[in-house]
Amino acid sequence: MKPRRYGPFDYKPINRRPKITWPDDNHLALWVVPNIETFPLDEPVPGGTGIAPDVINWATRDYGARVGVFRIMEVLNKHDIRGTVALNSEVCDDYSEIIEDALDLKWEFMGHNQSNSRYLHTIEENPGRKIVADTLDQIQAATGTRPKGWLSSGLQQNWTTLDALIDCGVEYIADFINDDQPYVMDVDGRQIYSIPYSLELNDLPQFLRMGRTAEEFAEMIRRQFDTLYRESIDSRSGRVIAICLHPFVIGVPHRISALDDALAYINGHDGVWKATGNEIIEHFAKGETF
Repeated sequence: MKPRRYGPFDYKPINRRPKITWPDDNHLALWVVPNIETFPLDEPVPGGTGIAPDVINWATRDYGARVGVFRIMEVLNKHDIRGTVALNSEVCDDYSEIIEDALDLKWEFMGHNQSNSRYLHTIEENPGRKIVADTLDQIQAATGTRPKGWLSSGLQQNWTTLDALIDCGVEYIADFINDDQPYVMDVDGRQIYSIPYSLELNDLPQFLRMGRTAEEFAEMIRRQFDTLYRESIDSRSGRVIAICLHPFVIGVPHRISALDDALAYINGHDGVWKATGNEIIEHFAKGETF
């Protein structure tokens, strides 16, 4: 898209939209997004020292791949939730066993750049387009399915990222964290959907930047759930609650119970649709509103 003042979508306040319905009389969609990432040791780690090797920052992230992600898998499976993985495609080579286990769990895979050490907003148009295409190709080769969703590393894009995604067949993107419902984006006459992602119910900023405790994060999830659950009933229009996870953050021993406790709370309520990103967007795209 061309540089512009506002996003490639109309401003439509939530109290002036058609009502959204979810399947089976559910009114709140639960979307859980594990970010499964890789950080090459010979490249600077974002937010780290800026020098490679950055062992202390690299090793904590490698812990997530060696240990933490399997705790997330165990908890989500316990609560009958399939994750939608935001996947760095180089994970397919670096940590191929994770892909095997995620496939066994029938998780969905979104594109998430090649590694988490390279952000699209720092890259020119043609190399950026190639990163998008190569990311999707590598994930498809490893999983057997071409991703329909995308989350940019660091939620950062350049001006042609949306065009590149549409060219490659991507149907939805999670970068625009500006709503509690999906919506349609118009990119110079072509369409892609936005799905609600979150920096609020996101373990990385909450624990590592804001200093939350495990108990505080679990309470945040419960409070967010309660509000969206009530609003989806009162307005008779569906909402999405996204819980965004990083194995090296929530997957450490003293935090994983926070996820377990919060999901147990959510599971105690009727009217919750536990869905993947593609399921949410496929249903939304049918236009089942009233």
